[in-house]
Amino acid sequence: MMRNVKNDFDAVIAGGGMIGAAVAIGLAQEGLRVAMVERQSPAPFDASSHPDIRISAISCASVSLLKQLGAWQHVLAMRSAPYLTLETWEEDNAHVIFDAKSLGLPELGYMVENRILQLALWQEAERYSNITLLCPNSLSNMKYLDNKWQVTLADGQEITTQLVVGADGANSQVRQMAGIGSNGWQYRQSCMLITVKTQLPPEKGTWQRFYPSGPRAYLPLFDNWACLVWYDSPQRIRKLQTMPMAQLEKEIEHAFPERLGKVTPIAAGSFPLTRQHASRYVDNGVILVGDAAHTINPLAGQGVNLGYRDVDCLLNLVAQAKQHFEPWHSMALLKKISAPSYA
Repeated sequence: MMRNVKNDFDAVIAGGGMIGAAVAIGLAQEGLRVAMVERQSPAPFDASSHPDIRISAISCASVSLLKQLGAWQHVLAMRSAPYLTLETWEEDNAHVIFDAKSLGLPELGYMVENRILQLALWQEAERYSNITLLCPNSLSNMKYLDNKWQVTLADGQEITTQLVVGADGANSQVRQMAGIGSNGWQYRQSCMLITVKTQLPPEKGTWQRFYPSGPRAYLPLFDNWACLVWYDSPQRIRKLQTMPMAQLEKEIEHAFPERLGKVTPIAAGSFPLTRQHASRYVDNGVILVGDAAHTINPLAGQGVNLGYRDVDCLLNLVAQAKQHFEPWHSMALLKKISAPSYA
């Protein structure tokens, strides 16, 4: 994908992750010249590798977008796991089940490793001559002059563009450089993700049970792999994180419902739970998408799906503007995105 770089682009995407790469392909499909700036390229797929702890529950709407972008075929060629049911209950009552069959759907969605989503999008982006990858690289400065952004990269290269898309995560450089504020808070919980091998055959659905200390969830993966999600106090999660796998296995046995059966933990990681919201999602020649615009509690598994909703809305509006020969990067157009889609 590396080509001779011309300095002027229709759009510059800061961040080449699951969201940024989707924006790049979608804008390229509209015939725009796109530069995607990313610090690190995804590692090649290794079918023998253990699943990553970072998993996303991809909704049917997100699958539809990924098909439209041409990336879903690459996901299926690697690995993913459809789930047919979503079940949630409290300790004693309030049992709720969503079932794909009763909703007339082949599945409710798919469990996919984040790194595979990113790699699938990069594989598809390789097909586009109007996508220029600037990697490894990052933004060091940007100035808005004469209705264009002048962007300086970490390697000293300077490029100009009509639109900068901030898809660079919760600590977005684009958001900060554009002078867009944010507000948020940290929840009184942390989350631990644990990849496990299961003795029982993998379930066809995902479930979560609510406890006084926080929910615990099961996400089915491929073969006999699964991901466990454990919410608890920051102190408890820190303690779990320091345990050897043999001890963590015993903790899982006591903490999770019996239906899980015996599991062998292979890898684990934890992170604090935060919520953050940009004070605005658009500015002159700038739009924020995904975590750069909004981060939420991952309990409902909607973080990446909200990001793909951002992408879908942006691409639809750009397509409509081009069909009607209107400025596709105008403030008037971008303001339409900041209303209902991001509510």
